[in-house]
Amino acid sequence: MVEKWSDEELVKGVLSGEKKWLEIFDGEFRRSIKGFVRKRVDKEEDVEEIVQDTIWAVLNSLAGFEFRSSLFSWICSIASRKVVDFYRKKKIKTVLYDKAPWMEAVADKALGPEGESIKEELKEEIKKAMKGLSEGYREILRLKYIDGRSMREIGKIVKKSEKAVESGLSRARNKFRKTWKELRK
Repeated sequence: MVEKWSDEELVKGVLSGEKKWLEIFDGEFRRSIKGFVRKRVDKEEDVEEIVQDTIWAVLNSLAGFEFRSSLFSWICSIASRKVVDFYRKKKIKTVLYDKAPWMEAVADKALGPEGESIKEELKEEIKKAMKGLSEGYREILRLKYIDGRSMREIGKIVKKSEKAVESGLSRARNKFRKTWKELRK
């Protein structure tokens, strides 16, 4: 006969830190979480990563679980957010690498496991690097990579030819890269 625990007993046991309860938790939920995620994500290695991220997030926030739903429903809501984050990161990487391949290192760091705090740090570093540029370079980078404008549109805004915009954008990227490296030393 399989022993069954209530959500309250399981949460209390896991929070106690006893290995037995962590193993029970893993046995109770890993397969179900994997099934939940697998319905939303195609690649098995991505499923594994999201399942692991979900389990860590659950364990890190379990003390805040208020029993307003079943434990599994709560875990699924976390898994659902992890799936959304996965697709958001994937889209950000695709857009970022297509439009600004030189930002790949920045994105990799921002999208790593440290997540939100690193993103905030990077935003601040990017702001500092941007402040180190001339107003013209800041404007051209903002129009291209933040506003998503075409070379023609940027040319009309800054009253320059497309070729001049392309040259300016190349110089602005190089200056940003140089400023970024100096700030990171």
